[in-house]
Amino acid sequence: MRFVVYKSGASALSQVWRWRLVAANGKTIADSAEGYYSKADCLHGIELVKGTNVLTPVVEV
Repeated sequence: MRFVVYKSGASALSQVWRWRLVAANGKTIADSAEGYYSKADCLHGIELVKGTNVLTPVVEV
């Protein structure tokens, strides 16, 4: 698996940073669902996801 960081948006002014988690078979299995105005914020979002583990609760709503 790997995280892919990229810019998206129609114009240079509307571009935001996003990430996606891609499996070995090339399929996207998770994405940022929101855009980040700075690359640093995008990378921080990735670190938050990487910080989850088996102790992270799963909640049904």
